[in-house]
Amino acid sequence: MGFSSRHWSLVGILSLLVNLAPLSVPQAQEKILISYGGFNETVAPMWVAVEKGLFKKYGLDVSMLQVRSGAVSLSALMSGDVQAFWPAISSVLSGVSGGAKIGCVASPFNRIARELIVRKEIESLAGLREKVFGVQSIGGGFWLQTMIVLDRLGLDPDKHGLKMRVIGDEPTILQALLASNIDAGVITLASAAVAKRAGLRSLVNTSELRVPYQGAGICTRVDRLSNSPDLILRLVKGMVEGVVFIHEPRNKREVMAVLKKNLRLSTDEDAETSYNSLRLVSTLDVAPDPEAWRNIQRIVARVTPKVAQLDIHRIINGSFVKNLEETGFLPEARKKAGP
Repeated sequence: MGFSSRHWSLVGILSLLVNLAPLSVPQAQEKILISYGGFNETVAPMWVAVEKGLFKKYGLDVSMLQVRSGAVSLSALMSGDVQAFWPAISSVLSGVSGGAKIGCVASPFNRIARELIVRKEIESLAGLREKVFGVQSIGGGFWLQTMIVLDRLGLDPDKHGLKMRVIGDEPTILQALLASNIDAGVITLASAAVAKRAGLRSLVNTSELRVPYQGAGICTRVDRLSNSPDLILRLVKGMVEGVVFIHEPRNKREVMAVLKKNLRLSTDEDAETSYNSLRLVSTLDVAPDPEAWRNIQRIVARVTPKVAQLDIHRIINGSFVKNLEETGFLPEARKKAGP
C-alpha cells in the first residue's frame, strides 16, 4: 500500500511537471538571414536590434551577413540563400531593371552625412577636374552617395572628367586615400576624422545638404511580401525598435560599443563620431519616399539606362509602415525616441 501511494505521488508530480513544461519553454524563434553590402553605420539599426535582442520580442532570430557588394547581396536574395536584404536603392533599381521582382517596405535614413575628402594639395572643388574618386562598385550604395553629393555640388562627372575607380569597401577606400592611390572619396564622418588626422583635406561636409534621398532599408522578394506579410511586419517592428534604441540618450555607450565592434573602429573618439552621424541621419519616418526614389532613379539611369523606364510604385510598398502608423506603433516609438 505504501508503494502504491509513493507510485501515485510520483505520477502526480510527473503529470504536474509535464503540464507546466510548456510554460517555461521559450517560443521558437523564426530564423531570418539578411545580407548587406555596405560597411558603415547605416547598418546600425539592424546590428543594434540583433545584438540587443529586439527582434526576439517579435519571434525572430535575425542574423546579418555582410557580402562583397550590393550585386552579391541581390544574388543571395534571389537564390533564396537569404530571406531579405538591406540594400541601397540603386542596387534595387538595377536588380529590378534586370528582371528581379523585389519589394521595399521601410528605410530609416533620409539624409547623407559624409565628407568629401581629398588629397591635401587639392584646395577647392575646381581642383577636382580629372581626379580619381574611390567607390565600392559602380551602381552600389557608396557610388550612389558619391554621385548624389557631386550632383548637389554641380559637379558633372562627365563634364569635369571625374573618374570613378572601384577600390573596395570603405576601409579599403580610406587606405587608398591615405596612400594617395586615389584623389578623393565621399566617406563617412568617422573615416573622414581618421583621414583629416593624417593631413588630408575636407572640402565639403554633406550633413547640411538637403536633397531628396532615402538610404538602405528592408527589401525582399515580392513573393515573400505576399506569402509572409506577418513576418515582414515583425521585421519592420524590430528595425524600428533598433532606431528608437539608438535615439534614446541613455543608450549612447551601448550603441557606440556596437559601432566600434562592427565597424572595427580603433578609438572611442571615432566611435562617438560615428554615433553622432548615425543619430543625425536616422529617422522614424521610415515609409518609402517616392520623391527620393525618383531622384535616385535619375542618377542610376546614367549608368543603367533601363532604370529610367521603371515604375517606382511597383517596387515600393508602404502598406507595412501604414499599418504601424494606424495601430499606434510608430507614434509610440517616436514618443520613446524623443526629439
